[in-house]
Amino acid sequence: MFGLGITLFIAARLGVAPWDALHLGLAELSGIPTGIVIEITGVFVLLLWIPLRQRVGWGTLLNAIEIGLVVLVLEPILPQPEHMALRFAYMIAGLASVGFGSAAYIGAGLGAGPRDGLMLGLAQRGISVRLARTAIEITVLIAGWALGGTIGIGTAVFTFGIGPVVQFFLPRLRLRDRSAVEAALSTGSATA
Repeated sequence: MFGLGITLFIAARLGVAPWDALHLGLAELSGIPTGIVIEITGVFVLLLWIPLRQRVGWGTLLNAIEIGLVVLVLEPILPQPEHMALRFAYMIAGLASVGFGSAAYIGAGLGAGPRDGLMLGLAQRGISVRLARTAIEITVLIAGWALGGTIGIGTAVFTFGIGPVVQFFLPRLRLRDRSAVEAALSTGSATA
């Protein structure tokens, strides 16, 4: 779901998520395919988990590898619509897909993805999920823009929409007895 969402944003050509602006900028500079850049970036982001004391799980490892592979496979085959209404539909479907996918693997309690682990680590320290995710997205957006990543209306939609979408889906998709998710939700909702 997450990889599909990223690919829908890329195909919509209305601006991509901040992380993907960074990924596209790095791909353009390095000549490495976007999907591979996503995987490499995910490994480096895991280093930021050290001060946040986040745990790596199967979901973390799968996220770091699988999302880039999905983008690598889908990007060349997903049609790129010309009609503006379809491009906006891709953008909205991409946002819903990434938000749902994030909440599904976080809710399973198998470990957050590298980027979502940052969000959860901040949420466990008293910041709402919405605010944590939005702050991360803005920071990465600045870096992506500086590298020449593709930004536009889709970037703004993602930057300010992904936190609320994840916060909406997370309590609905969590499994029982998942203490990390519970802690993030209780802290995030208390300060929302």
